[in-house]
Amino acid sequence: MPVGPGLTRDPAVAPDAVEAPAAAAPRLATLDLIRGVAVLGILAINIAGFAGPMISSTSPNLPRPVGPLDEAAYAFNFLFFEGKMRTLFSLLFGAGLVLFWERTEAAGRDGDLQQLRRLGWLLLLGMLHYLLLWWGDILFVYAACGIAALLLRPLNNAALLGMALVLYYGWHVWGMLDAAAAITAETAARDHLASAAQLRLLAERIEPMQAWAAQELREAHMGYLDLLRIKLLERPFWQIQMVSGVFSETLPLMLIGMVIYRRGLFDGRLPRRRLVELSITCTLAGFALTALFLGWAWPRHFPPVAMNAALVWGLAMPHLLGGFGYAGLLVLAAPRLSSTRIGSSLVAAGRMAFSNYVLTSLVMTFVFYGWGLGLFAQFGPLAQWLFVIGGWALMLAWSLAWLRHFRRGPLEWLWRSLVEHRVLANRR
Repeated sequence: MPVGPGLTRDPAVAPDAVEAPAAAAPRLATLDLIRGVAVLGILAINIAGFAGPMISSTSPNLPRPVGPLDEAAYAFNFLFFEGKMRTLFSLLFGAGLVLFWERTEAAGRDGDLQQLRRLGWLLLLGMLHYLLLWWGDILFVYAACGIAALLLRPLNNAALLGMALVLYYGWHVWGMLDAAAAITAETAARDHLASAAQLRLLAERIEPMQAWAAQELREAHMGYLDLLRIKLLERPFWQIQMVSGVFSETLPLMLIGMVIYRRGLFDGRLPRRRLVELSITCTLAGFALTALFLGWAWPRHFPPVAMNAALVWGLAMPHLLGGFGYAGLLVLAAPRLSSTRIGSSLVAAGRMAFSNYVLTSLVMTFVFYGWGLGLFAQFGPLAQWLFVIGGWALMLAWSLAWLRHFRRGPLEWLWRSLVEHRVLANRR
């Protein structure tokens, strides 16, 4: 998820040429720290797609059964990271849209025009990320949803929040209703009580998952140029399909991020006691609801149809609660945490989150794909954590080292230079 460092740093995207007042520094450090946690956390989710096949992120027992330790590792990831990191990123991106617009307008420039320019470049950079590195790109999705959120920015908080909640929960409820018959069929098949019609319905849901997994396994062993050709010729509209699939989740979360920024979540205007109450309540509620579902799914070895429905639609409330709770807890922790060694590293990683996001794609596709080390589909959920921890260490170490010599990360510098139509100085 792109986020930008430099002299002005918004919650989720790189700034253009708007300078930040010195008095805002603590607040910006807080946002950088949150962003750093988020970019590390998203690797814990994306690792299943990198290590592959992607169907294993739906259920650890696909495409083949795993042991209890792998199921436990999957459950840990599911409880603490799944959905909550995606929500945190989207909230930050929405907040960043408002912050950037405010600063651009304060500098006497057209905030809407500047924002459209930077989101347009983000669309292009997302396309390149997809073509050159990984099919799981979200830069394009965020740019497209960001443009829609920007158009809605003039609405007041009540209108934005109402629209967001109706779209968010309406889409998720509709998805669960659509999936209900297939979940029932899966339960009946597990109990050996399924009718012929239910078995057909179940096959209609599972066969596309298995077909995509088989396709991934074939492509993972291809050379780099072969993969590029497939994306260009066979799946040129993949990212548009991704936007259509997640628009009704991502856009509402961005709108909520815009509202909570305006209400002072990130800059201290929200009373501390109120923030403590909200953060703890939302985090615990998100954990509790997720744990309730885990209590049902884990003993049944994570049935794929029910898991897919839960991940895409059914866990909308715990994802939102957990992501919001994490944001609040990090705001509360930031003043002390950012002054520590680990906190400084997280701040640096957050300032370079765009570069770090793409760096993980480069490193992990090299590790797992055939044009690199070719380790695809060889590691279960537990062993994947070795790569997550290695990725975290890499991001924390190189971000701090890079920013000792440069003002912003390499991709943040490139993006800002493109928006400014000039090559910006970057050395300190």
